Amino acid sequence: MDTNKQKIMNPRIVVTGMGVVAPNAIGLKEFKQALENGTSGIRFMPELADLNFGCQVAGQPSLSEALLDQYFSPLERKTIQASGVLYGIIAGIQAWEDAGLSIPSKEEDPDWDSACIFGAGLAGAKVMRDSAYLIDEGKTKRLGSSSVQQVMSSGVSAHLGGRLGLGNQVTTNASACSTGTESILLAVDRIRMGRAKRVLCGACDSSGPYVWAGFDAMRVTNRRFNDQPEKASRPMSASARGFVPGAGAGAIVLETYESAQARGAKIYAEILGGYVNSGGQRTGGTMTAPNTQGILHCIQGALAETSIEGKDIDAISGHLTSTMFDPIEVEYWCKALERWGNDFPYIYSLKSMIGHCLSAAGAIESVAVILQLYHQFLHPSLNCEDLHPDIEKMINSTRIPRQTSPAKLNIIAKSSFGFGDVNSCVIFKKM
Repeated sequence: MDTNKQKIMNPRIVVTGMGVVAPNAIGLKEFKQALENGTSGIRFMPELADLNFGCQVAGQPSLSEALLDQYFSPLERKTIQASGVLYGIIAGIQAWEDAGLSIPSKEEDPDWDSACIFGAGLAGAKVMRDSAYLIDEGKTKRLGSSSVQQVMSSGVSAHLGGRLGLGNQVTTNASACSTGTESILLAVDRIRMGRAKRVLCGACDSSGPYVWAGFDAMRVTNRRFNDQPEKASRPMSASARGFVPGAGAGAIVLETYESAQARGAKIYAEILGGYVNSGGQRTGGTMTAPNTQGILHCIQGALAETSIEGKDIDAISGHLTSTMFDPIEVEYWCKALERWGNDFPYIYSLKSMIGHCLSAAGAIESVAVILQLYHQFLHPSLNCEDLHPDIEKMINSTRIPRQTSPAKLNIIAKSSFGFGDVNSCVIFKKM
């Protein structure tokens, strides 16, 4: 094969912009500081207590009036009520501007080279609830003209596409907790196929009882630390009793290395690629539990797709939700990488600080990974002083960072596993 053609088909893809709306910080500077300080964004939520939730703590971004006024006009403040869409728009605009890209006027032609693949979960759950009440009361006319765009799954990508005048693919993906990581890999594919020069990707999810109630009913959330919110999310801990729900958005601008160089853009990291698959809900896999062979194949697939070996990975940003599956996840990382004990990479979970942000989790956690590569540090994995005994049998406890420390990092893997037995793994590399 012609090597020049191969280069065109498989261009290097880099990160040139990021934005984040997380429970512990909003904006890159503040988020980096929160990571370094090990700042928890998990708080007691009186509303959940009033509604008799078992888990009464959560990670919810705090949007000030000043921040909302910065990103939304008075009319938009009235017509965009879905919290997930608000989070996604803010993170997306932050990423676009951080990449040094301009926001065009309405008079300009569409940007045919730029796309948006932005995932979402229940972006408009409260809006749907309020709309249902009006419909049941026969007051359909009071729904207003913005109800459809607030509840449709692609509302966030549509808003971002319109604001930025994007003329390439503008779409929303949804694969449960795998959504954010999957969106990044979909963006990589779009660029590698030569169908876009750059892609704004990421994911968002809403906050509040109408999003979190189902998980509380399933009893998969932690009910034992309502009086100690910052201790509630305990990935890899022996005393973990379920995840803490969260919300927010993470956004990343990807483009070819050549494009970034040509416009003199700052480059945070390179994305080598990754892999997406499913366990097919077979051999132990169900709607809510993973087929462990699917996890193994996903990690091995990411290694094969990126032409790296297990020994090349310096750290893992795990899915690690504070449930019974944490030890299983670590076990299959060990098997996939063929590394154990002291030889195992560093492994940690950002969910210890922000909870499980559902569809947005992989995107927010990927922003954290990229910041760590760019600034060469490891953030702590909180509340793991009592490491699960099954994990301790597989890896040395020193492989789990307990405090922020400088680190020589070249490659970090980020994994996400979701309801429906779906998996994704993306590999980031220092530039």
